[in-house]
Amino acid sequence: MLIITTAITAGALTLSACGSRDKSDNSDGDNKKTTVVIGVDAPLTGSLSALGQGIKNSVDLATKVANKNNEVPGVTFKIKDFDDKAVPSSGKTNATSMVDDDEIVAMVGPLNSGVSQSMQGVFAKADLAQVSPANTSPDLSQGPDWPSGKKTRPFKTYFRTATTDVIQGRFAAQYYYKDAKKRKVFVVDDKQTYGAGLSKIFAQEFKRLGGKVVGTDHLTVKETDFSGIADKVKSTGADSVYFGGQYPEGGLLSDQVKQAGADVPIMGGDGIYDPAFIKASGTSNDGDYATSVGYPVEKLPSAKTFVKDYAAQGYKDPYAAYGGYSYDAGWAIIQAVKAVVNDNGGKLPDDARAKITEALNKVSFDGVTGKVSFDEFGDTTNKQLTVYKVVKGAWTDATSRTFND
Repeated sequence: MLIITTAITAGALTLSACGSRDKSDNSDGDNKKTTVVIGVDAPLTGSLSALGQGIKNSVDLATKVANKNNEVPGVTFKIKDFDDKAVPSSGKTNATSMVDDDEIVAMVGPLNSGVSQSMQGVFAKADLAQVSPANTSPDLSQGPDWPSGKKTRPFKTYFRTATTDVIQGRFAAQYYYKDAKKRKVFVVDDKQTYGAGLSKIFAQEFKRLGGKVVGTDHLTVKETDFSGIADKVKSTGADSVYFGGQYPEGGLLSDQVKQAGADVPIMGGDGIYDPAFIKASGTSNDGDYATSVGYPVEKLPSAKTFVKDYAAQGYKDPYAAYGGYSYDAGWAIIQAVKAVVNDNGGKLPDDARAKITEALNKVSFDGVTGKVSFDEFGDTTNKQLTVYKVVKGAWTDATSRTFND
């Protein structure tokens, strides 16, 4: 990770509408530091908490590193976390709470694209930037008409370090068709923003390549009996299944498809790439696939320090699928704060939120997951993805590539 150091005017920072003052560690007690808070929203409880806790902890680690390195002289960073339980209404309530908290200058999250839809408008009205480490729905950054080529950025406050489903869905279809040699796929989604959108993009690309979608169906989140869908998969003669959804339902679907006698793999997006997908199944998942944004964090030279520092903190939960992207999202905000403070004579301005949003558009650094910067839509410029395969009861990376249209 490249850490850029810049001299900033020494002395106390003034109290602004987005910061509080507390004493620094200087023995004379004359100098003050501004406390800058980064909000974090994720499902911290419930079935997706394994991912949510990893997001929260990784942003927390970014603030700890920034404070230790005195990344922004005169500023102390900390986080304030909010639990959305993967429910859009909870996310909207949390967004309002963050906007009302004067200390919060920007936020990281959420995990779910559907939750993000409920939050975007609230943040935009308050000029409060959000940087998601996990949202993949293209609607969030390019508007609902992106399929027709009419891309319009709905909210200038929205950014993400994860690539979109336009990339992920097509990448998955290309791997299934070209590498796994699948020709007849049965497509299932969970009727949620993320799952339905991802499945649609996958199916379009799979058919464009010459493959056939032999059947489609939908399941309901938190239900557990998918035997009807499993029977359809078998009866259609599908040689594979694609599932747009999350790991609790994905693991059960994989289990029940195999119990129905269809010896075919299931592939999903980053929503199923978690050890809990494997644990949710009572039979072997060997041969199932998942795509996920970026390259395996453990194998990135740029992530060695992150992995080491995360372990040293002793967090109860692992950083999981989005840890590296969460750290980079937090670090992007820290770099934006740094730029704003530099431009304001070493002080955090009264309109810090708006200035930080503007600064995020120009952020560029070498992060945990690679180069971190944003395009004109607030989307990441990093289009690296990985296909993972379950081998002997564990996810193993099969191939990593940079996606090219």
